[in-house]
This record gives sequence, C-alpha cells and structure tokens, in this order.
Amino acid sequence: MRLHLGCWHRYIPGFIHVDICDMEHIDYKSSIDDLSMFNDDTISLIYASHCFEYFNREDATRALQEWIRVLKPKGMLRLSVPDFDKLVKMYEMTGKLECILGPLYGKMEIKSNSVTETLYHKTTYNFESLSKILVDNGFNKVTRYHWQDTIHKNYDDHSQAYYPHMDKKNGLLISLNIEAIKNA
Repeated sequence: MRLHLGCWHRYIPGFIHVDICDMEHIDYKSSIDDLSMFNDDTISLIYASHCFEYFNREDATRALQEWIRVLKPKGMLRLSVPDFDKLVKMYEMTGKLECILGPLYGKMEIKSNSVTETLYHKTTYNFESLSKILVDNGFNKVTRYHWQDTIHKNYDDHSQAYYPHMDKKNGLLISLNIEAIKNA
C-alpha cells in the first residue's frame, strides 16, 4: 500500500489519499498525523508534498512517529517541503520579499465539513534540519530525490515548484525533496 498524505486536490492513481479537506478522491478524511485507520508495518511508501511544514517542530515529531508506525520495515518516506536555502537564494536573486512569502508562510484555505479554514506553515527546513529530524525519529538513508525519477512525476504538485513559476528547464527548484527509509 502507498499513501498520499495532504494530497488536497491532487489525485495519483495507485495511492490511498488522506487529507482533512472535502474532496471526492479523498479515501480517508483525517489529519495526516492520525493514520489510525492503518495497521502497524503495512505501508510501503508514504508521499507527502508540501504539507509537513504545516506542523510545528513538536507536532512534526509526533507526525513522524505515526508515519514510522504504519511504514513497513525498510519502507520509504518521500517528503517535499519548501527549501529554506533556495528561498534565500531566490530572495537574493530578486530582492523581492513578495517572491518568497507564499512558499515561506504557505497560506492555504481548505474546506472541511463545509467550513473554510485557513492554514499557515509553522516552520521551515533546509536539508540538514530535515535530515536531522528524520534520523532522530527512526529513519536512515536520507537523500535528495529528483521528482523526474518518481512514479508520480506526471502529477504536477509542489515537489516540482520552480522560480520562475513552471520553468522546469532553467528555473530554480525551490522544493526540498527528500527520501528516507524506515530503520528495519
């Protein structure tokens, strides 16, 4: 089984979709840090693109513990978050604060139970800080991944976020895309 956490309006065939928003393709309407509908050690891949940063650092640890619980030994976590180092570089390139406000603060409105809720990013990561929190919570073999080499490469999401927008050939990838393996 493969999970697509925090999928919002993005549907990837072959994945089980978990999110708190009201959308037809959501298989389980739940916060992505509550996977109680899944047994221990049953999931081979968790994919979460630009949703992990909505947890503060303490809640992020709790979410990772839940994800570790459901992943099979040697199961993979594929995680994408805004890359703080790239946002700094983007700001240095443009000198425009408004260019980084969206990926940095991530204001998102979602509808859940017919109520609109506004969410904001609660933290940011670079490769070193995200690697550390993953290793500290039971993962190893933390590496960057190329979205072009994934089974979900044909489903545009924030793991493919570039500046300038959609310039996937010459632009600056501003998404930190990391894979990590659950310790056996």
